[in-house]
Amino acid sequence: MLFQPLRHGLVTLAILLVAACSSSKPDAPPPTIAPARAADSPPVIGAPAGTVRPSPAGAFAAVVDPATRALVVLSTASPDRAMLTITEPSGAQTAVPLSGGATALSADGPGRVAVTMRGGYATVDVATRAVSQVPVTGHEDAEFTALARRSDGRIVLGDAGGTVYTLAPDNTVAASLKIFARVDGIATLGDIAVVLDRGQTSVTSLNTDGTSADLALRAGDGATTMTADPIGRVLVTDTRGGELLVYGVDPLMLRQRYPVPDAPYGLAASGDGKKSGLAWVAQTATNTVVGYDLATGIPVEKVRYRTVQQPNSLAFDDASDTLYVVSGTGGGVQMIPGASR
Repeated sequence: MLFQPLRHGLVTLAILLVAACSSSKPDAPPPTIAPARAADSPPVIGAPAGTVRPSPAGAFAAVVDPATRALVVLSTASPDRAMLTITEPSGAQTAVPLSGGATALSADGPGRVAVTMRGGYATVDVATRAVSQVPVTGHEDAEFTALARRSDGRIVLGDAGGTVYTLAPDNTVAASLKIFARVDGIATLGDIAVVLDRGQTSVTSLNTDGTSADLALRAGDGATTMTADPIGRVLVTDTRGGELLVYGVDPLMLRQRYPVPDAPYGLAASGDGKKSGLAWVAQTATNTVVGYDLATGIPVEKVRYRTVQQPNSLAFDDASDTLYVVSGTGGGVQMIPGASR
């Protein structure tokens, strides 16, 4: 008489135990696609706009320091050999070797830049060339791949394993969040950090504690580069899908989407201190850079220039209205003064 109820009870208990065991298993890795990449640029046809100065081989990131107005370029010859090349407005260049490899470059306030590396990051005084190593305690073997500083001074770091770290003022880890395939870029606007994951072709905004994602959005068919602009937007190139994507961040929302052919990759924003600036996008399949006006809500092409071969990195100096285009194959640093016209 008691057999059937007991049997049903055992089956129910077994189901609950299986469910409990399943819920305790680690989350599966996020689904990914092959990350998009810049096109292999053809040889240059015609003279690039502006002037061209020498550039190191293997350059893959560039920023302008607003205090010195110097261009800082990060390059690597091998996984354990990295270098910063600092180009003054006069054209004078200085090489700053970095011990070990480096994976990303970020402006870090007036007069300073930061680079990520295994086990932490380093800050570099652009004027004195002094390098200060900053280890992240307990993460000496982490391959950090992206960095940005929030307006409250806190550093946000990402690594190759898909974890994003929000650091406390003493550079210890205050919060970490592992939900990405790889952290390929971080942009900050105020205290909001936005993470780019190329494998998931996604952008994700974090809460201010850095403990969870606020919103995550698909970013085209193959997002590759990301930057914040002075107006409070996040710009993303969809290299595989051939688009420029423009996001608002509070909340994270796609605001503009515009076709940009020929493998868009290099990306920069101008307009600091102005109501509206330009979004600069390099088309790597044609050695071209285009400046788009975003003020009307629909990107409008304003200027277009021929570039050096493989224009993978862009940077902009608002003080002199100069666009810098850095070749990824050693083809030179291109300086275009008065670029916005």
